[in-house]
Amino acid sequence: MAEGVRVRFAPAPTGHLHIGNIRTYLFNWLFARHHKGKMILRIEDTDVARAAERACETVVDDLRWLGLDWDEGYGVGGLYGPYRQSERLDIYRKYAKALISEGKAYFCFCSKEELEEERKAYLAKGKMPRYSGKCQNLSQDDIKRLSKDRVPAVRFRVPAGTITLSDMVKGRITFDSSVIGDFVILRSDGSPTYNFAVVIDDAEMKISHIIRGDEHISNTPRQIMIYQALGFSIPKLGHVAMILGQDKTKLSKRHGAMSLSCYKKAGYLPDAILNHLVFLGWTPEHTREIMSLKEIQDEFSLDRISRSPSIFDPKKLDWFNSQYIRMSDPDRLLDKALPYLGKFGINEDSLLIDEERERLKKIVLLIKDSVSKLSEIPEETFFFFVDEIKVCDKSVIKWLKNATAGPALAGFIQVFSHINITRFNSEEINVGLKKVIDDLGIGARKTLMPIRVALTGRTKGPELHAIIDILGKEKSIRRAETALSGIRGNLDGATGL
Repeated sequence: MAEGVRVRFAPAPTGHLHIGNIRTYLFNWLFARHHKGKMILRIEDTDVARAAERACETVVDDLRWLGLDWDEGYGVGGLYGPYRQSERLDIYRKYAKALISEGKAYFCFCSKEELEEERKAYLAKGKMPRYSGKCQNLSQDDIKRLSKDRVPAVRFRVPAGTITLSDMVKGRITFDSSVIGDFVILRSDGSPTYNFAVVIDDAEMKISHIIRGDEHISNTPRQIMIYQALGFSIPKLGHVAMILGQDKTKLSKRHGAMSLSCYKKAGYLPDAILNHLVFLGWTPEHTREIMSLKEIQDEFSLDRISRSPSIFDPKKLDWFNSQYIRMSDPDRLLDKALPYLGKFGINEDSLLIDEERERLKKIVLLIKDSVSKLSEIPEETFFFFVDEIKVCDKSVIKWLKNATAGPALAGFIQVFSHINITRFNSEEINVGLKKVIDDLGIGARKTLMPIRVALTGRTKGPELHAIIDILGKEKSIRRAETALSGIRGNLDGATGL
């Protein structure tokens, strides 16, 4: 198997990837990489009504952002192209013609209205709707006559019997063909249906294993019959249980699931998304949760995939993301954070000055343990970039109304004004803060909280000495003076310090 594994991902180009199809790609990619096989990307774009403009490139962009590559297919080429179904129409028609000539398929001239009447008749009898077979035995004269007014579809002639699948995940599954009914493989406009096109593509592209969501199980008997009718080898199939919301219903936006573009915008890291998704259905041999793609790849196997649905928990994804933010290389983390700092006028030009890059890096590293998404960075760091601090929250401003606030700020200004700028570092800042606390004798919290509020407008955040170190001596003292002035003026209103 190591030399012959060929798997594929074949999305319809309808927009950005979402949780379900990202996991499908990931499982296929891991399987291919574990067995040193090939990953193929194919675009199923015959459904023109659903195909979105530039959506093919959107799929490519999403996969590359996630760091998932492929060996053959759309965008990279290969021996078995074209890799877009819309460019393979002649191939499908060739196989449909072959099935017709062998009596395994036939022309169907039934209109939509006639088919709808049939459907209603079956439902009225309490039966599952299926095609009646009305056009099964048309003569050549019938076909010639009907062709004058209608363009026919092509239906596959379903043989009687049972179809058995040895699923790599679900185990043995048996289907009864009698409940299926002859189905369309080529529409009247000449385009193939999904079940027909996917079989031909997989066969011609030498796909050895198909790993997909279990919503495709209902398609499987039709596909197996087409494989058999065309004399193709049937790939090994594995159907993975769906991802559900926490209420155990089909996953949707109301469960916190979003398209990949939304996760990117919110500041999730690719490694965190992939690490979380792989555990939605697959279990490693150990209990460790943080695993690199290489570690997962080395251990990945289908026999450790659960047959039961997985539950998507946005909070768990946030946890994974927070872990990867904390583990990130400082320079890489800064580069990822820059787009979110743009609201403060920070951009790549700011990094041309080494000193400014180091300052920004210190800021991001200072708050990295406090965020679960990169989009939270501006809220955690704004006080480093604004000219003045404004306090509106009553629970925050109360610290400046406290009787001890004035002495604390005055003490801070006096002590820090005497620290030599050349020795203004974390060690000296800590010494200075300790002196302010000792001189006032009212305790650390009552002393430092007014200073924190004056400098940041917040009661929570990184260590105060680290904040002061980055703000610098002049800005720290100036903010303390502004707050003290406000206190002495009885804090006229609840704004502008």
